[in-house]
Amino acid sequence: MKTVFVAGHRGMVGAAIVKNLEQRGGVYIITRTRSELDLTSQAAVSQFFVENNIDEVYLAAAKVGGIHANNTYPAEFIYENLMIEANIIHAAHANDVQKLLFLGSSCIYPKLAEQPMTEKALLTGTLEETNEPYAIAKIAGIKLCESYNRQYGRDYRSVMPTNLYGPNDNFHPENSHVIPALLRRFHEAAQRGDAEVIAWGSGKPMREFLHVDDMAAASVHVMELDKATYDENTEPMLSHINVGTGVDCTIKELVETVAKVTGFKGNIVWDSTKPDGAPRKLMDVSRLHALGWQHTYSLEDGLAHAFEWFLANQDNFRG
Repeated sequence: MKTVFVAGHRGMVGAAIVKNLEQRGGVYIITRTRSELDLTSQAAVSQFFVENNIDEVYLAAAKVGGIHANNTYPAEFIYENLMIEANIIHAAHANDVQKLLFLGSSCIYPKLAEQPMTEKALLTGTLEETNEPYAIAKIAGIKLCESYNRQYGRDYRSVMPTNLYGPNDNFHPENSHVIPALLRRFHEAAQRGDAEVIAWGSGKPMREFLHVDDMAAASVHVMELDKATYDENTEPMLSHINVGTGVDCTIKELVETVAKVTGFKGNIVWDSTKPDGAPRKLMDVSRLHALGWQHTYSLEDGLAHAFEWFLANQDNFRG
């Protein structure tokens, strides 16, 4: 039985990876809370790896947040993420852990990247200003993995997910991302019997969304590919793999589906004075499809599943 360390097991993606691995069986999963192991401490991480005979690592731990948090705490976002990944990847190598999967983000791509975004778009242009420190840290994680592969023959892989949602998402009213924020707003409007909900922008921009259980399944799939197959479909200095559905929808379609899932019967009013953001953000997932993986959740089914989880856990998101 192999021993697998899932870093960041309390986060949305880490929790989904743990669940996926438990369902598959045949693994002994090691996790540590933040109070048990400070991943920004090189000494603590090094000691942890020395004391545990780890075979594989899923590096899902990260400091994350929305636009406001990224703008307010840029130093924390670049420092903590750089330290977490550098400490774990180096300690894994130093303790002869051959297999590791690093989880990044689609924000690694240039602000004006051609759509859909292919893996080759990395480092071809200027990043989005609001989350540049976070993106730089994630790019560094990819290059750490590639560098240990090139110099030491390690098998450290990277996956870059599109916008994620699902169980264990953050539904806090002030600092949640678009899907949990919409699910909560429309649910509360339905509960109050509101006649209308105001949505920001024109509804025309297009976005891609992936259920977190699909992300976990894709992560395990990529980790378990034999090395020859992985190497055939990647490049030594362009080794990351996009993870998404390859399908996008308009924000209008998203909002209408949220209204349907939450049972909101009123009108949706679009406030076109609010900004739209980029017209389109879509991942090219042909590399992942070539490696034999496809998503399973449709947007409506995925939203319904996320909404069920929120209803069962909404007491944790009061405020």
